[in-house]
Amino acid sequence: MSRADLGKDPDEVSSMFDGVAKRYDIVNDLLSLGQTKRWRKQVQSIINPQPGMAILDIAAGPGSSSEPLFKAGADVTSLDFSEGMLAQGRKARPYLKFVKGDALNLPFVENTFDVTTISFGLRNTNDYQRALREALRVTKPGGRMVIVEFSTPTSRIFRTIYMNYLMKALPKIAERTSSNPAAYIYLAESIRAWPTQEELAEKMSASGWKSPNWVNLTGGVVAVHTGIKGS
Repeated sequence: MSRADLGKDPDEVSSMFDGVAKRYDIVNDLLSLGQTKRWRKQVQSIINPQPGMAILDIAAGPGSSSEPLFKAGADVTSLDFSEGMLAQGRKARPYLKFVKGDALNLPFVENTFDVTTISFGLRNTNDYQRALREALRVTKPGGRMVIVEFSTPTSRIFRTIYMNYLMKALPKIAERTSSNPAAYIYLAESIRAWPTQEELAEKMSASGWKSPNWVNLTGGVVAVHTGIKGS
């Protein structure tokens, strides 16, 4: 089975996610130490979806992140570039609006969405600053960006423990639970190489987002970054 490397060739990344699509939610649970559901509730509180609110969920996978937004009454577009993920999503959640598309070249006109969000997908693009600029383009003036991504634990001791888990324990677990254990190695490597909370906020600002800020979840294992599109 395939795995991508940190060069993040789009075809390799897409193929890798095609291979893990059926167990994608399990993948996230392993990476998150079982915290995924709790994180989604916290993210939903930050997004604060309202009936009729236009939300673009980039890298939506099979729609796990889109579902609670849809159930809150928002008009959600679930975008992914993996055919395997889209097929799994349409099967599991046929009520969601799935669209195939690339975060680096979004298939929407400018100023379309009230909120643009991406959960655990920004680090899988091979030019995340371009992805930030594309998200800015399709977001309405005054609209928001909400990024959910694995980040840097704030405690040095916990950071060491978590990184050891990612690089040593996780691949061994994957060998027993996944049809593509090599994919987990890429995911662990991509988390370890990802910018810190401060660095990502700086890149958001450089990409045009105003007032970038973040909230750490589970001691910084995940950070939720937010930004506003100026008028």
